[in-house]
Amino acid sequence: MSNHSTTYAAVWPRSPRQNKVKPLAKRLDTLSGKTIGWVWDYVFRGNEVFEQLEISLSALYPGVKFVHWDEFGNTHGGDERQVVATLPEKIKALGVDAIVSGMGC
Repeated sequence: MSNHSTTYAAVWPRSPRQNKVKPLAKRLDTLSGKTIGWVWDYVFRGNEVFEQLEISLSALYPGVKFVHWDEFGNTHGGDERQVVATLPEKIKALGVDAIVSGMGC
């Protein structure tokens, strides 16, 4: 029987942070009278979830409006880079105050 021991070097699996931490965007004080955009990856039941959220939020916040997820496109799949790249201009053009991004798992 041999008493050989082997030593291995340990390597940290993460690279140094590439981006600096940025402050969060200012939060809305209310959703009343605001426009909310639904952004979705077309996976899981986002269409059903957003419909229920619209009902609930409309009951709580007078004048809240919604921009349907199909206005933004599918954030998953073959066109996702283009869809995500165009989000800022679409959000601005549609007068969206807040985004809810739904992702299926």
